[in-house]
Amino acid sequence: MSHIQVEDLRKTFFVSERSSGIFGSISGLVQRKTRKIHALKGVSFSLEKGELVGYIGPNGAGKSTTIKILSGILVPSGGKCIIGDRTPWKDRIQHVSRIGVVFGQRTQLWWDLPVIESFDLLRDIYRVSQSKYRKTCEEMIDLLDLSDFLSTPVRQLSLGQRMRCDFAAAMLHTPEILFLDEPTIGLDAVSKLAVRKFIKDLNKTHNVTIILTTHDMDDIEALCDRVIIIGGGEILCDGSLTKLRSQVSSRRYLRIHLKNDDFLFEEEGISIVSQEDHTITLAFDSTKTSAASLISQVTSKHEVEDLFVENPPIEEIVAELYAKSGGF
Repeated sequence: MSHIQVEDLRKTFFVSERSSGIFGSISGLVQRKTRKIHALKGVSFSLEKGELVGYIGPNGAGKSTTIKILSGILVPSGGKCIIGDRTPWKDRIQHVSRIGVVFGQRTQLWWDLPVIESFDLLRDIYRVSQSKYRKTCEEMIDLLDLSDFLSTPVRQLSLGQRMRCDFAAAMLHTPEILFLDEPTIGLDAVSKLAVRKFIKDLNKTHNVTIILTTHDMDDIEALCDRVIIIGGGEILCDGSLTKLRSQVSSRRYLRIHLKNDDFLFEEEGISIVSQEDHTITLAFDSTKTSAASLISQVTSKHEVEDLFVENPPIEEIVAELYAKSGGF
């Protein structure tokens, strides 16, 4: 049985509306108008234990609503969600003891307390045994290199330091599922690499099921073998990055570094995307022209110093998918 099973999940919100001005305020008191917002329109997917999945979409697509239902914060309007043997919003106390959550723009640590005291409080909240807590805490401190600022109040930490502490805090009760919402937002390059490495190691060594929501496509490419894309409350694509690319576009790029500036190349279906000094980038349809054939044509006519073939950036592919699906 799947670790997470979501079937036909739906969520409708009712939003109050009123006209502007004093007359709008008075009429709103007498007869309130509401409109329906269908945040989720029959979302279905399943995850096996130990999967690391990217759950992505534009703002307002339904990502946060899905995560809030999976974590037991929201009750859906319809559909089914089983995690392990639990229904999140019905078995809330049991459920939250088995999940961890990290939000990039929020913290679960106490602002004025030293980091280690926040950890101790979380141990009491989750009722973790002293021996288990000590073992897990030491492991997290070592993995995330926290020892230098355990006695520092949370408000004095840099963003990168606080994020590392939040990861440790989320793992103190050894959850089986981890929800990550923009975990690298605002981090510098070094901190991002450290966080990504920790997520990968955690997934592999502890077999933690991880759902990652982010707008940073570099995070998705670095971490996720599987991507679920949501738009307008519906699943647009579910599969590997390779499947996503093949579903949206067969376009590829050939980047060429020439020994001189002269470049004359005309071939139907091949276009020059950019040309700067000795570097030329060609776009081609891989279903009509093979990379090997194009390379052969170019090298037969020009002196080439270096070249390589690359896929379109994942951001470009996702943007095209949104546009094809109605511009969500």
